[in-house]
Amino acid sequence: MEIKSYQDQAELLVRDYLLAHPYIPFTSVLGGIFACKLAFDLTQLISSCYFRSFAALTKIQRIEWNNRGMSTLHAIFITIMSLYFVIFSDLFSEHRLAGLITFRSSPLSTFVLGVSAGYFLVDLGILFWLYPSLGGMEYVLHHLVSLVAVAYSMLSGEGQLYTYMVLISEATTPTINLRWYLSTAGMKRSRVYLINGVAIFFSWLVARVLLFIYLFYHVYLHSYQVIQMQPFIRFMVFGVPSMLFIMNLLWFAKIVKGLKKTLAKRQ
Repeated sequence: MEIKSYQDQAELLVRDYLLAHPYIPFTSVLGGIFACKLAFDLTQLISSCYFRSFAALTKIQRIEWNNRGMSTLHAIFITIMSLYFVIFSDLFSEHRLAGLITFRSSPLSTFVLGVSAGYFLVDLGILFWLYPSLGGMEYVLHHLVSLVAVAYSMLSGEGQLYTYMVLISEATTPTINLRWYLSTAGMKRSRVYLINGVAIFFSWLVARVLLFIYLFYHVYLHSYQVIQMQPFIRFMVFGVPSMLFIMNLLWFAKIVKGLKKTLAKRQ
């Protein structure tokens, strides 16, 4: 009976505060920032206990190690939620008679975008704090564009379908981070490193090249809905994916080059 009472109170808290429309932008972003802090600290705690190579890292490398643990957890979370909204949920379904898909949103979809905005805010802050140790200007540009697009979609409720389509590309982050971990741990010549390189190639091809081509096709088919959005949202629907797609192609060329180099060494 007491457990049931606590459960009812928790559901009431979520419904009346966390997912209440006026509070969503604040609670979700703050929740995202808190989750990042928790993931950062947990990564450090687990790594210091179970990975011998962690103790030998420099201060900057330790921060990057923990930061990549944080980004991996965010990538898993946002990929699962993005796939849910784009594929499994009926929120953006063509068969649902609920107005134009470009204007559809829900308390949960808005909350998830806020959590992601909190992550990009934290990660961008770390990039600036240690610039350029954790990444050059292309990473800063990527995070700035992502933060603005996610935050504006969260606040306006417009274009959330396309925001989630783009966020599916975060599915490549865990393999990218694993590559860095293996390289830092001196495992470049291991079979795991090679398999991970192949996984990066295919995941990047699907999530950051083919998916974006489908997104452009979807925007073309629904252009009559897109043009009804606010001018800035319209600009982001056309401009942000295009900018990210160009960056993805440039990075994909480096991935292909690196994979060829690794395979050549194996032979």
